[in-house]
Amino acid sequence: MNQLDQLRQHTAIVADTGNFRQFAAFAPSHACTNPSLILKAVQQSEYAPLLAAAVTARKSRPLDRIVDEVLVRFGLEILKIVPGRVSTAVDVRLSFDTAGSIAGAHRLVDLYERAGMGRERVLIDVAATWEGIQAAKALEHEGIHCQLTLLFAFCQAVACGEAGVTRVAPFVGHIHDWHKQAAGAAWDEAAMAGANDPGVRSVAQIYTYYKHYGIDTEVMAARFRNLGQIEALAGCDLLSIGPELLAQLQSRQAPLRRALDPESARRAVVHAATFNEPAFRYALNDDAMASEKLAEGIRAFAADAAQLEKQVEGLK
Repeated sequence: MNQLDQLRQHTAIVADTGNFRQFAAFAPSHACTNPSLILKAVQQSEYAPLLAAAVTARKSRPLDRIVDEVLVRFGLEILKIVPGRVSTAVDVRLSFDTAGSIAGAHRLVDLYERAGMGRERVLIDVAATWEGIQAAKALEHEGIHCQLTLLFAFCQAVACGEAGVTRVAPFVGHIHDWHKQAAGAAWDEAAMAGANDPGVRSVAQIYTYYKHYGIDTEVMAARFRNLGQIEALAGCDLLSIGPELLAQLQSRQAPLRRALDPESARRAVVHAATFNEPAFRYALNDDAMASEKLAEGIRAFAADAAQLEKQVEGLK
């Protein structure tokens, strides 16, 4: 049994790509989309007809509504392939606008439902700012399931759990990158690998906390840099993995043991935490890595969203 199949025994596999024609090779259970992934996909000629059809269908509408249509068109195609859910992102430029994020989510869900796809197959991607978490809390009460992304700090995870969001997506590789850069010449790659990787430790802490306290929010680790990070998180609820690493897992036959499990988490010594808005903002600000990576991630997603808009505008 190859390592990808071994991993499936404990963990749901999520394809971290907008190139859904690659899915057949890896048979993921779920898939993630966002403007960055879709922007990469639409650079390929095979997706040009899908992009053109989405733009043509809504040509007279405002640009942001046409982009929503593009995202949902890709999501619908992906849902023909995966048996689980697809995530679709609210405009990241609404990350500090609770009401705007809620309205954006409603538009996306409406597009899916008008196309005959039930909201139970869709996750709305929202940045894990305080405002984003409050938007997700309100949406979950309406039966709109949310995935909180750009999650780097424990306070973000705790607040998401308290809000009852469906899924959180901590970015393993981004956390790793920050600590490696901060350490500079003192970084010891071998010593900081596997379970000692700072990104892996962050996800393991969140997983243990949720399972220990019976919090239903799923943990989906994402943005991996190497196979060691994936192996160290085998057993996590979900792992979002790019095509290159999926192919490597598929080609390896070595045993892959479960690293995270709920029983061990329930037995662990874990202290309860809670964060109101002032405490959340202070804790996030006090974590240099998390505050810097959150801001950087919002800027990067916003730049890709603007670039996708330019692509769409050129077809109007």
